[in-house]
Amino acid sequence: MTGLATSTGTPYAAILGVGAYRPVRSVPNAEIVEAIDSSDEWIQQRSGIKSRRIAGPDETVQAMSVAAARVALERAGVDARQIDCVVVATVSHMMQTPAIATAIAYELGTDDAAAFDISAACAGFCHGVAMASDFVRGGSARHVLVIGVERLSDITDPTDRGTAFIFADGAGAVVVGPSDTPGIGPVVWGSQGEHFDHIRQVEDWREVIASEKPSMPHLTMQGNAVFRWAAFSMAKVGREALDRAGVSVDDLDCFVPHQANMRIIDALARSMKLPATVKIARDIAEMGNTSAASVPLALDRMIADGEAKSGDTALLIAFGAGLAYAAQVVVIP
Repeated sequence: MTGLATSTGTPYAAILGVGAYRPVRSVPNAEIVEAIDSSDEWIQQRSGIKSRRIAGPDETVQAMSVAAARVALERAGVDARQIDCVVVATVSHMMQTPAIATAIAYELGTDDAAAFDISAACAGFCHGVAMASDFVRGGSARHVLVIGVERLSDITDPTDRGTAFIFADGAGAVVVGPSDTPGIGPVVWGSQGEHFDHIRQVEDWREVIASEKPSMPHLTMQGNAVFRWAAFSMAKVGREALDRAGVSVDDLDCFVPHQANMRIIDALARSMKLPATVKIARDIAEMGNTSAASVPLALDRMIADGEAKSGDTALLIAFGAGLAYAAQVVVIP
C-alpha cells in the first residue's frame, strides 16, 4: 500500500478582519438592582460593570452572528463564498442539534462551508481561533470564520444576586486566513475539570422536563472561587502564551482578556507585570460578561477606539466554565 496523501496549507495564518454586533438595548445597573436587593455602587465595586447589552426578540444568536460576521468579512476583504469553514463558539444556542453554525453559513452565502459549534464557554472564541489557525496552516481550509456569540439573558436568573448583574448578550467575529508573516501564535489551552461545578447550568434538560413547573435552566457561579482561580492561575497561562510566541511583556501592545470581572482584569495585569504602555481592554464596563463573545467584542472596541492599531501585538486570554481556558498572541489586522 502506498502512503496516504496529506494536505498542506500556508506557513502562517493571521486574523484578517474583526467584526462585532452589540444589541441595541443598554441596561444600566439601576434597572436590575431591585430584583437582587443590591445597588449600583455595589455592582461596580464587585465587577466594574455599569451597564450591559440585552438582546431583543429579533436579536437572535443567528442574527447577531450574521451581523458581526458580515462586518468581519468586509473588513477582511473576503467574500463569504471564500469561507471554507465556520466555527461558532456559544453556550446559549438553545437547540441541541443542528449546530447554529450551519444556518449562519447558509445565510451568509458561503459555498457549502464546513460548519460546527463548539462549547467551551467563555474560552470558546480563543479555542476557535486556535483551530482556525491550524486549519489554515494544515490545509483543511484557506479562510475560516470564527464567531463568539451569546444570549446569556435567556439563561440568567434575574433574581440571582451572584449572576444577574454579570451576564449579557452580543456577538463578535474574525476571519482567519493565510499570511506572509506569523499572525497567530501557539495556543496554550487546557481545562481543570475538578472545578466543573464552579460555573454551570443549574439543571440538565431532563430535570427541567420532569419538574412540576418547567422553566429555562439558569447559570450559577461560585464567584469567589472563580475569582481566586482566574486572577492567579490565568496569569501563568498568559505568560506561557507569550513565551511560546517568543514575545516579552515589553513587546506587547495590547492585552485583551475575557471580560469576566474588572477586578480579575486588574489582578491579571498586576500578576503579569504588564508595563504601563500596554493597552488593556475594559469593555466589561458597558457590555457586561458576554462569555464566548467577550474577547472579540473587546478587541473590536479597542480597534474602534484607536487603542489597538494594525500591526500591534495583542495577548488574548479567556477562561470560564469547565474550567476551560485558552490564550494566544495575535497581530492586530
